[in-house]
Amino acid sequence: MCGICGEIRLDGAPPDVTAVSAMAETLHRRGPDSSGIFAQGRVAFGHRRLSILDLSPASQQPMVDADLGLALVFNGCIYNFRPLREELREKGYTFFSDGDTEVILKAYHAWGPRCVERFYGMFAFVIWERDTGRVVMARDRLGIKPLYTAEAGGRLRFASSLPALLAAGEVDTGIDPAALHHYMSFHAVVPAPLTILKGVRKLPPATIAVIEPDGSRRQEVYWEAPVGERDEDRGLSEEDWRDAVLETLRKAVERRLVSDVPVGVLLSGGLDSSIVVALLAEAGQTGLQTFSIGFESVGGEEGNEFKYSDIIAERFGTDHHRIHVDSSRALPALQGVVAAMSEPMVSHDAIGFYLLSEEVSRHVKVVQSGQGADEIFGGYHWYPPMMQSNDAVSDYARVFFDRDHAEMGQALSPRFMNGDYSRAFVERHFRRPGAERPIDKTLRIDTEIMLVDDPVKRVDNMTMAWGLEARVPFLDHDLVELAGRVPAALKIRDGGKYVLKEAGRRVVPAEVIDRPKGYFPVPALKYLRGPFLDFVRDVLNQPAARERDLFRRDYVDRLLAEPEAHMTPLRGSKLWQVALLEYWLQTHRV
Repeated sequence: MCGICGEIRLDGAPPDVTAVSAMAETLHRRGPDSSGIFAQGRVAFGHRRLSILDLSPASQQPMVDADLGLALVFNGCIYNFRPLREELREKGYTFFSDGDTEVILKAYHAWGPRCVERFYGMFAFVIWERDTGRVVMARDRLGIKPLYTAEAGGRLRFASSLPALLAAGEVDTGIDPAALHHYMSFHAVVPAPLTILKGVRKLPPATIAVIEPDGSRRQEVYWEAPVGERDEDRGLSEEDWRDAVLETLRKAVERRLVSDVPVGVLLSGGLDSSIVVALLAEAGQTGLQTFSIGFESVGGEEGNEFKYSDIIAERFGTDHHRIHVDSSRALPALQGVVAAMSEPMVSHDAIGFYLLSEEVSRHVKVVQSGQGADEIFGGYHWYPPMMQSNDAVSDYARVFFDRDHAEMGQALSPRFMNGDYSRAFVERHFRRPGAERPIDKTLRIDTEIMLVDDPVKRVDNMTMAWGLEARVPFLDHDLVELAGRVPAALKIRDGGKYVLKEAGRRVVPAEVIDRPKGYFPVPALKYLRGPFLDFVRDVLNQPAARERDLFRRDYVDRLLAEPEAHMTPLRGSKLWQVALLEYWLQTHRV
């Protein structure tokens, strides 16, 4: 797990090594253990290392293989690198290191860009071919690892975070109207390749991009999330599906134990992380460290789930750490939280992951986490209405969008109101073949789009802010493909994630499985009161906010007057959403 960056010249000029160094320095928290710069020909690569596999200098990056004529920067982890290395050795390749980075180099040389189809893992990497001058970028199937780009003045820059590109300068920081619409309507999800800034784009998940020396380029998608029942599965029973889910998840958890340092677990007390702990214990892990966080209750909403995480910790004998955060600590942490965001992320639990990661990083460098289960196994409350939908786009917009287009007109300054971008995006996605029923279309868009640019991005940003690697077994692509085949009724039944709950009964106590569905709550950011409300008011009254003029002032004043009266359909604060975007722009000096 690391931070990568670089510059590719498209005009024959030498790359700006100073700019690459500035980007690498901005990424130092993603990789605090060491750094490196490589420059040759028309490229310069930068790297910050978090040492997880092969802790020796042999796996330092940028990694150059002079015999193969390749240079690489890579962020992530390839969990099956050892069997791949043996396969490559049988083909005649020799290795000078014991980590996964060199395996990517050899795999690329042996099988070309489609080598990514052989990888189990999370990754974003950029490879330069010395002899052709070609550059190839790739991102993992579920977009777990980020890759941002900015192009101007005859060069293309890339980095693991958007702020790193800003540090290099020469970025168009105008607000992208479509991205702003998505942020305010599509639950703050801004789908790739867009970002909130006009001058920054991100490589979509499951995508390979090839950039030729003359600047021409092409992209190909090498994987899609399959959702929908198959004819060959018609004979499978509920028990068959339950057993298949548990066995596939078991393998996914075991894959993510590959490490040369200890691996812990972020234990929320919910079903998903509890199953991960149970399967690790089943695999023989002893002395497993688990971590939970909780906040003060506000507005009658409980701020922690310690009673459930305690059950799991006691049952499996983990070395458990309870972290309690009161409001006095949460508010000062907001600056660090927002500084760590590559893009503005409105979800209240970002601060929870940030403070949790700070504590966890004092104990371990790698954790497994339960993100992704709700999306692939149908755990959210907006899924049941889609089972009977006769108008998939309208019904999805009604249950998921934070604002309809009419309210967007009340909220945004008129210059940004030139299209219903979010509804048009959903319409295009739902028209794609491969998911026929409304519920399947919904599960697919949430897996390919919402999951990537909400919970997955949030966990990456907040954990990497403290040099902590988070691994997500529910996003093992074998499990995602299996979950897509499970009949929707077996996922949505009895409040959601039915088949996962039934699989979990084999390993997890019933009181955790049958509890009311919980979240990772930070009530103080949902019910804005006292110092939190004062903070939000100050952000929105800053000269920068008034000069930027993103929002109609009468709309902002209405939210400030009654913050708890204006909630989204998903029960988030509309005032916090507006303030968070403005605070992100101010924090990053946009």
